[in-house]
Amino acid sequence: MIGYAHEEESEHQQCPPDRVVFDEASGQYICISEDGTAYVIEQVLDQGPEWRAFDAEERARKSRTGGPISPESGSAGVSSMIDWRDRDASGRKLSPERRAEASRLRRWQIRAKVPDSLERNLQQARDILNVLAFKMGLIQVIKERALQIYREALEKGVTKGRAVEPLIAAAIYAACRIERLPRTLDEIASYTKASKKEIARCYRHLVKELKLKVPVADPRDYVHKIAATLGLGGKVVSKAIEIVTEAKKAGIVAGKDPAGLAAAAVYLAAQIYGEERTQKEVAAAAGVTEVTVRNRYKELIQHLKIRPPTS
Repeated sequence: MIGYAHEEESEHQQCPPDRVVFDEASGQYICISEDGTAYVIEQVLDQGPEWRAFDAEERARKSRTGGPISPESGSAGVSSMIDWRDRDASGRKLSPERRAEASRLRRWQIRAKVPDSLERNLQQARDILNVLAFKMGLIQVIKERALQIYREALEKGVTKGRAVEPLIAAAIYAACRIERLPRTLDEIASYTKASKKEIARCYRHLVKELKLKVPVADPRDYVHKIAATLGLGGKVVSKAIEIVTEAKKAGIVAGKDPAGLAAAAVYLAAQIYGEERTQKEVAAAAGVTEVTVRNRYKELIQHLKIRPPTS
């Protein structure tokens, strides 16, 4: 027989895993002891639907859940969508009259979802963000953070008098900095019609007006991306990070472009391990100029007293 709530907690914890069974009908985990008696050790709440379905069609018809909540979609994704298919829930083809009616309803739904200028602006920003995210291969967390920044700027009136595209590009740059997944301004600007100068101006404006807490860019954050682009191995990455760390201790990092310093460290580390790349290749991978790589490289070998093997 099964006993309820009278067993000591220590006995519950001592129940061997191979003697625990789950009773689906009652939603209970039960421990079967050696003498054949049993007792409940945990009651599980039923998290399933309160309705029954006997086939896939009935399940689809009765289900009331929608898509996942996402800040990328209007109303955070919590809304109904009128399907574009020309069939009803039973799979029968709609008549021409019903298709025309569904088409009208879809048009009105789209208009209702963008009721004012603020929402229209946000929708335009969302479209631009999706295009840039696809081109740049941005991960979901960066997309969501960038849209969150732009939405806050829009609601506070910070976007007035400024074009949407450079603001979205600036929001992406800020999101990358905050999440420590660095992308350079040059790289972001290369995917937009806006100039690097314009994006940088919008970025400073967002940081000031929204009081964004952006961490100081660390050259070490750029090392992995540069090395991966160049096809360099882990030992080069480790050495480059070690070089940057020593450079920080020596006080030669302040005021320097972190991407340029990271590029020079990768270039130097690759030389040390005989996996040499040209300054042009390293500069392209880091999104900086060859002159920057060359100048930072000279500073590193001068201040850190590192002498790479001569070829």
